[in-house]
Amino acid sequence: MPSTSAVPVSKPLNFWLCLGIPAVAALLMLLLELTSLDMDLAKRFYNAADGGFIGRYSFFLEDILHDRAKQLVILFSVLAILGLIGTFILQRLKPYRRELVCLVLSLGLATAFVSPLKTITAVQCPWSLKEFGGQETYSELLSPRPPTDKPGRCWPGGHAATGFALFAWFFALRDRRPRMARKAFIFAVALGSVFSVSRMLQGAHFFSHNVWTAIFCWLICLGLYCLLLYRPSRVEAANTQAVNP
Repeated sequence: MPSTSAVPVSKPLNFWLCLGIPAVAALLMLLLELTSLDMDLAKRFYNAADGGFIGRYSFFLEDILHDRAKQLVILFSVLAILGLIGTFILQRLKPYRRELVCLVLSLGLATAFVSPLKTITAVQCPWSLKEFGGQETYSELLSPRPPTDKPGRCWPGGHAATGFALFAWFFALRDRRPRMARKAFIFAVALGSVFSVSRMLQGAHFFSHNVWTAIFCWLICLGLYCLLLYRPSRVEAANTQAVNP
């Protein structure tokens, strides 16, 4: 980050873009429930003759791309927390306290929302379904869950959230380092997508599970940015007030 201690003025946010794309994606995911796309994609990764999902017992997908990669992202979060603590100790870090508060809260909330929703929705994982060698019955997201002794915990995608939560870095860097922020955005999309595909290969999630996760992570990080960091110029604020008196 630059050495300047001044609070940066935020570049204008295109809310039609920031909210419109997630809204369209959410609508498409709801319409997807009327199709068999989730199931069709999962079947491409499944071969009963070879023992199930092609990545189910992959050392690389489970131990490296799941466990170790998750630990690396957790390390990023710990470093962000340490940086925030440092703003109360080191004077040179104090100007970045707001960014670090936003970063820590975004990383935390963009992953913490997953477990409660998993419990509430009780969506089954592909590997638990009868179509893929399991015992459970498939049900759409908005439909009632069939009776079972083992409610599912697969919507939204937890591992995907670990990657898409890094949208927080994009917003934390947006005002001071826009070029680096764009790179952070690309990295978050790429990492979240890799994590998503890896879990699909293992039979842990359907395609739609991961897209919903990306939508939620983006909206959480965007909301906290607007609440804690977004400071448009006076000209922009005046124009917004004139349009919306």
